[in-house]
Amino acid sequence: MTEQQFELPRVPITNLRQAIDYVDSTGELLRSDVPVDPDVEIVALQKHFDGGAALMFDRVVGYPDARMLTNLTATESRLARVFGTRDIPEFKQRLIEAYRHPTAPRVVDDAPVHEVVITDDIDVWPLVPMVAHTHDDPGRTLGGGVTLVTGRHFWGGTHVAYNRMNFRGPDWSSFQISPGSHGDMIASEFFGREPIPMTVNIGVPPSVALLGSAGFTHMLLHKGCDELGVAGTVQGSPVDIVRAKTVDAFAIAEAEWVIEGHLDTTERVWESDAAEGSGEQGVHPFHPEWAGYMGKSYRTHKFTATAITHRADRPIYHSMGVHMTDVHLMATLTREAALLEMADRLNPGFCTDVHIPWAMTDWGGAVFQVEKRRRRDEGAQINLMSMALSTSRGMKLAIAVDPDIDITNMDDVMWAVSTRVDPAVDLQRAVIGGLGQTFQPAGDSAPGTERTASNLRFSGGLMIDATVPVGQRARFERPRYAVDEIDPRRWFSADEIERGRATQHGWARFLADHGY
Repeated sequence: MTEQQFELPRVPITNLRQAIDYVDSTGELLRSDVPVDPDVEIVALQKHFDGGAALMFDRVVGYPDARMLTNLTATESRLARVFGTRDIPEFKQRLIEAYRHPTAPRVVDDAPVHEVVITDDIDVWPLVPMVAHTHDDPGRTLGGGVTLVTGRHFWGGTHVAYNRMNFRGPDWSSFQISPGSHGDMIASEFFGREPIPMTVNIGVPPSVALLGSAGFTHMLLHKGCDELGVAGTVQGSPVDIVRAKTVDAFAIAEAEWVIEGHLDTTERVWESDAAEGSGEQGVHPFHPEWAGYMGKSYRTHKFTATAITHRADRPIYHSMGVHMTDVHLMATLTREAALLEMADRLNPGFCTDVHIPWAMTDWGGAVFQVEKRRRRDEGAQINLMSMALSTSRGMKLAIAVDPDIDITNMDDVMWAVSTRVDPAVDLQRAVIGGLGQTFQPAGDSAPGTERTASNLRFSGGLMIDATVPVGQRARFERPRYAVDEIDPRRWFSADEIERGRATQHGWARFLADHGY
């Protein structure tokens, strides 16, 4: 069965278990009852299958009552279908609709995540199978929990995000917040005034994981917005939330685990023993980060747990290894949709699509497909790329191409760059000296200055205008070979054709299919 033949879910998927059942029904889930160790093993296995099947482990070393999942949305087709859409273009349009028209979350009184409630002698370690990504990590850390802040602590809205955490005590953890993010706005607003109540939700509905992965889309998601409302529209049903047991906050009702607690606005802690021992920021390893480099340990906020709640029936930890397709797709598709919507507001109809290739990482760059409809559109591609570099916080590369270029094929994009760019006029730097992005080494402060999470500067983003100038289309016309009218089945059998094309890949296959 090909990916195009998979059936869509019959009803909206509103929790992780429904998503697992759906992926299992399509044959895209590998299940194992061989015990898996949260310490390095599961993330290494995810890397083995990166971009492939989802993996379900029914036995976890040291956690007889838990299960672990990874790689759930590691292909574009599977991610689109989990949200009830046929393909990525349709999914991005669903996201844009969600940005425009969120569906408010629904408050419920009873929730699966409250089947077991622990409020005394809080110790996260025996209950939650946190993971280590590599042998260089400072131990097992919590990266799979979506933080939820609501009400007056987020200006009347709902905010969800993944924040890397290291439980260095049974009930307290470091809590890293990206500078300039919504979480940073919240911490700055209440700094030194009061603790910030929140919940850390593990094993959440795919729509909540999606919005938790959406970094720096503030051009659309302003402070005080309803991020859970966006998730609700994406999944086609309101996200259910329930009041926390011990803090003035809400939890995701259909999560697998919830750690309730508060963010301390006065005390700072180190992310690792090594960093605390040396007193050095940004030197000792933490775990891999979004840009594909090893993350470093800093001194940061402190989270204190006040309760742990979870499902009674063997809760599932959704392990989302950093710099893997699973997380990459969720992070980049939310940004692609946000950039596409922002481009349409800047110049309606001019930008037809946006793609963030795997090699550009979550926030590193984007390719914009534009259509110059009239002479006065010339130059609008520069405005568009300047906007993207300015609003996307540390984005380093923006490329504009024409409608005949397949923006999902980097060979085709680089062909346009190689043949349509005049270096004298089509390469420009922008946002020089602007604020960079956390855990991107090239965005760190200048050599010789202190490297801290709040002192990030970068030397500017690069704009590449690989579009054909208005009026010169004929000079750049691509040849069209007669592949549509010449059918190889006149000369070869279906098996011979399949064998003959078996070694075609990448750009060669693309060119053959399109007749270029």
